[in-house]
Amino acid sequence: MRILLVMLAAASLSAQVKYSRESIDVTVAGKPFTTFHYGEESGKPYLSPIRAASGKVVSRLYPMEQIPGESRDHLHHTGLWFSFDDVNGTKLWENDPSYTKPGIGRIVVRSAEWKGEALQAVMEWRDGAGKVLLVENRTMTFPHDAKQRAIDFTIVLTAAKDVTFGDTKEGAFAIRLAEAFTERKGAKMVDADGRVGMAKVWGKRSNWVDYTAEVEGERLGVAMFDHPSNPRHPTYWHARDYGLFALNPFGQNAFDPSQEESHWKLPKGQALTFRWRVVIHPGDAESGHVADLYREYAAK
Repeated sequence: MRILLVMLAAASLSAQVKYSRESIDVTVAGKPFTTFHYGEESGKPYLSPIRAASGKVVSRLYPMEQIPGESRDHLHHTGLWFSFDDVNGTKLWENDPSYTKPGIGRIVVRSAEWKGEALQAVMEWRDGAGKVLLVENRTMTFPHDAKQRAIDFTIVLTAAKDVTFGDTKEGAFAIRLAEAFTERKGAKMVDADGRVGMAKVWGKRSNWVDYTAEVEGERLGVAMFDHPSNPRHPTYWHARDYGLFALNPFGQNAFDPSQEESHWKLPKGQALTFRWRVVIHPGDAESGHVADLYREYAAK
């Protein structure tokens, strides 16, 4: 077990990148892993598809692709993404370009480039009038071993003007999982505190949450880690039984009515830094040693 953890933490990163006008492909150990999309077809950038080490896809492909048998709800659930639905009242979560609700904004990528072993992107969170609310600097790296894949995110949000993050469940760091990871298909959701199932996990605070499912004959898990250095750690979990897997540090009363409504203010020029890891592992949370992997990540 110790050998596995060291391999994941210290493995030589061999991710590679290929450019096109609106996307960046990432390969790990010579195999396709994911693609960073930032074209005009979406209201925000996203990673899709997300693959396990075996090559099996663990993220839902809709709405980017039409796959028989996949659910076709929530057009704004695009792969793996980060956004929030109340920044000075601007909606940046439910913001598919086809939506006509008032107050919809966009997250626009200004630059994306490969620097050493890291994929770095700079993007603007804009309101409906195109004015910049936040500048996001994102670094993504891809630790891995023969059996696991992971993405480490370091995200710095800098206020371009005084901003307030409202209190809503609609956010924030999220992945829409493949149909196999829904509870109606027999998938299992568990958090770091041993709670099992959406009814017990949703709206609770915890260090991590893990979903496991049978994907084309292989038991696979997807875990999301909240780093202890993050503001408001441990985060709240917006984890649904239909495949939405999200953490949300901004909501408070939305998850726990006993808490005061949150109005998280970020003055112009000040910044928030978040660190998260997504791990795609074989087996379930126990056999995949998710608790051990989290402890090693948290110690970094």
